[in-house]
Amino acid sequence: MFNIAVVLLVITAGVAYINHRFVRLPTAIGVMVIALVGSLVLALLNGMGFSGLHDYETSLLASIDFPEVVLKGMLSVLLFAAALGVDFSDLHAYRWHVTALAVLGTIASTLLIGGAVWLALGWAGLSLSLPYCLIFGALISPTDPVAVAGIIRSAGAPRSMDVVISGESLFNDGIGVVLFAMLLGMIADGGVPDWGHGAMLLAREAGGGLIYGLILGWITYRILRTIDNYQVEILITLAAVLGGYALARELEVSGPLAMVVAGLVVGEHGREFGMSELTRKHHDEFWELLDWMLNSVLFVLIGLEFAAVTFSLQVLLVSAGMIVVALLARLLCAGAPMAVLSRYFNMPRGAWQVLTWGGLRGAISIALALSLPSGPSRDLILSMTYYIVVFSILVQGLSIGKVVRWATRKEVEEGAVPREGVDL
Repeated sequence: MFNIAVVLLVITAGVAYINHRFVRLPTAIGVMVIALVGSLVLALLNGMGFSGLHDYETSLLASIDFPEVVLKGMLSVLLFAAALGVDFSDLHAYRWHVTALAVLGTIASTLLIGGAVWLALGWAGLSLSLPYCLIFGALISPTDPVAVAGIIRSAGAPRSMDVVISGESLFNDGIGVVLFAMLLGMIADGGVPDWGHGAMLLAREAGGGLIYGLILGWITYRILRTIDNYQVEILITLAAVLGGYALARELEVSGPLAMVVAGLVVGEHGREFGMSELTRKHHDEFWELLDWMLNSVLFVLIGLEFAAVTFSLQVLLVSAGMIVVALLARLLCAGAPMAVLSRYFNMPRGAWQVLTWGGLRGAISIALALSLPSGPSRDLILSMTYYIVVFSILVQGLSIGKVVRWATRKEVEEGAVPREGVDL
């Protein structure tokens, strides 16, 4: 395992250097593009008879348990780090927007995408049962906080948009994971979806995760108040994240939601009242660096995972259709409600456009797809998921800045929103 980590770190460092020195794309997008192009080149060389490097890449990916690395390793740290950067008072001001989008929007999107995929695949002559279609809807509906946070902020979105989109991505991730686990458990039991039981399970895991995260964050904050040593305090927050996430799994509550809430509590109270100015500076620098490093490794892995995706023209065409379906579901479940209610929610008139196009998917969706039992259903879901994620990050991620400027142009002209993007 140590050798694998070293290889990944070396690859990530080299790719990050190439991106910074020559390509100059945003780091997350740039490293993924370079890794993806590298995988394509190795696949072409393999087709020409030069299989050595391609075989090494394949063996490297086979030795990495992507779901384990992402869902039980990186996810806790990335969610906590992302939550630290969210202003709690701003999030509280838009709490109903975030709650509605994260809970109701994710559930509605899961049902819409699941039903549309079931109909579309039947028309295309591909077989996938309705429960697996719903599973695909559950894993592709949540927006990925790892992909969203940095890209949306770098696009210069107004603060209200930033808070709503970032807050939604933090919480709908946990909701999506719970829905995924619930549906997968029903398939494993050989039953059909029992929506009453599902609602109780969702309430237990999601509600339990929120309460547990609040307790974990409060205990961490109280401990931080008793000392003033930045090395020890940073170690305490790291232990709280990794140990707290492991305990959440034992308690059968949502670890992702727990880490989000704990991050919000530590970010709001721990940094303000439990840390000195020196500690706060070192603490923020540590988590910012750790977040950047893990993000880079994660997006390199996404690029390399191309080697694990089954390619066929039929699946590629179906995946293109699923990209449209996912965008339409995002429009119906997030964009349309915001367009109708934006004046009541104190949001820019073009917020629905940013909310629709800014719903990026990322590594969590791929990790969930890879965690499915082996078989044709998994292969089909993985291929569709991978193509949607790549489209989301490359096309939506690279163009979201233009969408933000277009959506807020009237407010900018009227002076309601400065060009650099602040709250209305």
